Amino acid sequence: MQIYLDYSATTPTRPEAIAAMQAVLNLQWGNPSSLHEWGQRAATIVEQARMQVAGLINAADPESIIFTAGGTEADNLAIMGVARLYTAPQHIIISRVEHSAITEPARLLERWGWEVTRLEVDSKGRVNPLDLKTALQDNTVLVSVIYGQSEIGTVQPITELGNIARLHGVLFHTDAVQVSGRLPIDVQKLPVDLLSLSSHKIYGPQGAGALYVRPGVDLVPLLAGGGQEMGLRSGTQAVPAIAGFGVAAELATQELPQETPRLINLRDRLFAQLTDIPGLIPTGDFQHRLPHHLSFSLEHADGKKLSGKALVRQMNLAGIGISAGSACHSGKLSPSPILLAMGYSPQAALGGVRITLGRDTTAADIDWTAMVFKQVLQRLTPDLSLVKS
Repeated sequence: MQIYLDYSATTPTRPEAIAAMQAVLNLQWGNPSSLHEWGQRAATIVEQARMQVAGLINAADPESIIFTAGGTEADNLAIMGVARLYTAPQHIIISRVEHSAITEPARLLERWGWEVTRLEVDSKGRVNPLDLKTALQDNTVLVSVIYGQSEIGTVQPITELGNIARLHGVLFHTDAVQVSGRLPIDVQKLPVDLLSLSSHKIYGPQGAGALYVRPGVDLVPLLAGGGQEMGLRSGTQAVPAIAGFGVAAELATQELPQETPRLINLRDRLFAQLTDIPGLIPTGDFQHRLPHHLSFSLEHADGKKLSGKALVRQMNLAGIGISAGSACHSGKLSPSPILLAMGYSPQAALGGVRITLGRDTTAADIDWTAMVFKQVLQRLTPDLSLVKS
C-alpha cells in the first residue's frame, strides 16, 4: 500500500492536463510567435491558458498573467524586475519565513548594496502588520511576504500587509504558490501588485508558472530576447506545459468550493489522531492555515537517530511519502531556518515534519498513516517512550 502525502512538494499531473498537453504536442506544435496558421493555433492555446490562469485568481485582464518556467522564476522576476528599475540601491522588505526563491534574490541585492529588512514572525510563523509599518522607509520600493508558508502551513495576513504597503505607495508582492487552488484568491480585491503561481502545485505539469502583474506596474525583464509575454519574459513559450497549466487552473477554480472543506476535514482528522504522541509538537498557526497542511516538530530530535529526515525515510519504507523541513548539506543536517525564526531550539528545528494532503487522499489513507506514523516513531525512539500505549 502506497500513500502520497507530499502535495506541497508537487502534485500528480491530472489526466485532463496531460490530455491537453498531448493534443498540443501532436497538433498545435507551432511557434506561437509565427504569423502563419501553425503558429496562430499555438498562440490561441497560450491565450486560452492565460485566461484560464487569470480566472484562478479573478484577474480582470488576462494580459496581467506572465507565463514563466515556474514559481521560482516568477518570484525572481518580481524581486529583480522591480530592483532593476533603479540605478542606485534602495530598500526592500521580506519576512523571515520566505521561500528560498525570495531569500536568495534578496541576498544578491544586499551584495549589490541594497538594504533588506527581514520581518520577524511570532511563534506560529505570522508577521505582525505593525512591524511592517515600522520597517517602511522613504526609499522602500518593494515588500514581499509569502501568502502560505510551505513548511509550516501558516497563512499570512496578506490583506492587512498589502493595505499598509499601498497606503505608503510601496509595491507589494506575495508568493501564492501554496495558496492557489486551495484557498480563494481575488486580485481585484486583494491589495497585491505582484503574485506568483506554479502549475505543478495545482495538478498541472512541472516547468510552468506565472507572475500576475497588476496593470500599470513596471518591471525590467530578466531575459533579453524576442519580447514574448508582453515583453517581460522573452523566449518561445512552452506551449504544452502552458496548456496543461491552463486546464489545471480552470479545474482548480471549479473544484475549489468542494475541495477546500474536504481537505480541511481530512487535515483535522489526522491532527486529531496524532495529538496523543508526546514529543510531537504541532508547528504553524492552526487558525490561519493552509487547508491541506499539517506540520510538526520532533521535540527530542538529535539530528542522527531521530530527525525529520530520519522519520521521512522510515515512512517511505512503509510506503508513505511525507517530507521534512531541515536541510542536508554535505551529509550533515542543518536546522530548519523557518523553525529557528519562530523561536524553536536548534534541536527541535532538526525535527521538522510536513504532511500535505491532496485530491487523491481519502479518510482510509489518513487512518492508515496515523497508525504507521506512531509505529515508526516508536521504533525510532524506543527508549523515550514517546508514543502512548
